[in-house]
Amino acid sequence: MGAPMARNLLRAGFPLVVWNRTAARADALVDAGAQRANSPREVAERASITITMLSDSPDVAEVYRAPDGVLAGLDRVGGSGLGAGRVFSPVLVDMSTIAPRVARELAAEAAVYGAAMLDAPVSGGDIGAQQGTLSIMVGGDAEALERARPALEALGTRITHVGGSGAGQVVKACNQIVVGLTLEALGEALVLGSKAGVDPRAIVEALGGGLAASRVLEVRGPKLLDRDFAPGFKLDLHAKDLAIVLETARELDMPLPGAALVAELFEAERERGRGEADNSTIVRALEALASHEIPRRP
Repeated sequence: MGAPMARNLLRAGFPLVVWNRTAARADALVDAGAQRANSPREVAERASITITMLSDSPDVAEVYRAPDGVLAGLDRVGGSGLGAGRVFSPVLVDMSTIAPRVARELAAEAAVYGAAMLDAPVSGGDIGAQQGTLSIMVGGDAEALERARPALEALGTRITHVGGSGAGQVVKACNQIVVGLTLEALGEALVLGSKAGVDPRAIVEALGGGLAASRVLEVRGPKLLDRDFAPGFKLDLHAKDLAIVLETARELDMPLPGAALVAELFEAERERGRGEADNSTIVRALEALASHEIPRRP
């Protein structure tokens, strides 16, 4: 998702310095006008706002904490590095989905360097990243958010400050619970209705006009009717997110039975080799349990 987000920043007129762990993946952005950096450290040295978008907590921690990482590109208070003459305090914005605990730890480490760090995970998938219509849930300092807001407005249409450091990741965890359980419920409904002899198209149309209507139904319903499991959001990534959800719940000593069930169904699909498929492939786990496959829309 980082590449289309970066293109939206370029289109909005922001000067951009880019780095990617696979260097060739930044070539198209450089061709479009971005400047290339050789490390995360160099990005942080050159930018007033540093944005990261990675897959998981260990990846984010490595990019920030490595010897040539983002934190190394910041000056400690009273330091004398490349940024010593800065008249601004850097803002770091991590838009990955990671554990709230890790987000809070990194924010505390960034503060030692005089930088404010926001955790700003997103919802909206690949299409939202491409179209600049992401929903962005932000944890951290409100003043730092206002400094970063113009850039974030090039990436999303809804930017919500939800609390202090880590709160953005907590709200993203809540989002992933709702999306996962809604996909599971939609799958159950379609398998039940179809096995009972009702046209799945009629089910989707009827549900869309009542209280069961949802963005998940609107976007994923037609894809399920076509049995189109090309990824909008990969099952592997949603499974990773639910692992974060359940880890956070354990830290809070609370059960999440629905999320745990969806995590198990996701794992069943991953064991069938479908981790790269769309997260709506959960319907195929339910089909296997019911010994019934929803027919493809003619």
